[in-house]
Amino acid sequence: MIDWTWMTGSDPSLPMILLTGIGIYAALLVLTRLTGLRSFSKMSSFDFAITVAIGSVVASTLLAEQPSLLVGAAGLAVLYGMQWIVSTLRRAAAPVERLVDNEPLLIMAGDEVLSDHLDAARVTEDDLRSKLRQHGIAHPAQVLAVVLETTGDVSVIPRDEPVSAWAFEDVRGAGRLTPLIDAEPTG
Repeated sequence: MIDWTWMTGSDPSLPMILLTGIGIYAALLVLTRLTGLRSFSKMSSFDFAITVAIGSVVASTLLAEQPSLLVGAAGLAVLYGMQWIVSTLRRAAAPVERLVDNEPLLIMAGDEVLSDHLDAARVTEDDLRSKLRQHGIAHPAQVLAVVLETTGDVSVIPRDEPVSAWAFEDVRGAGRLTPLIDAEPTG
């Protein structure tokens, strides 16, 4: 006879994991509904860090004996509460926003790779080329701008799109785009 305990386990933890999973999922749903759409947005590095922390609390609560469901739900409430407080303060006070958020960084202006900005962001030209290919860019002449966003995402703006300087107001190094934006059609 085959011993299946290696797969099913012999302790009573499976029912507890199921109940804890249902409970922590319910807490996650309620807290997400209470705090709104920003809960899992990745609009800033702070949002990303909170999302990772929430995942860690859920996993720990679900799979470890400690923390208990109640402690895990309380931990989630603290994280969601902090996210709500910080995002509210960010909207109300520019110094808080500057303290919490990274600044988007221009890493390519037209077909010019900004090596000093790549170095500052610890990004290689191979990383940049990979992102360009992912965005369907096969030649540097197709690029108007490439921005490393606060979340670590890379935005690629092709030359054939209408462009406004407004979109780059918060981007470090955006001054290098001025001649390119002025030369572009305004749509």
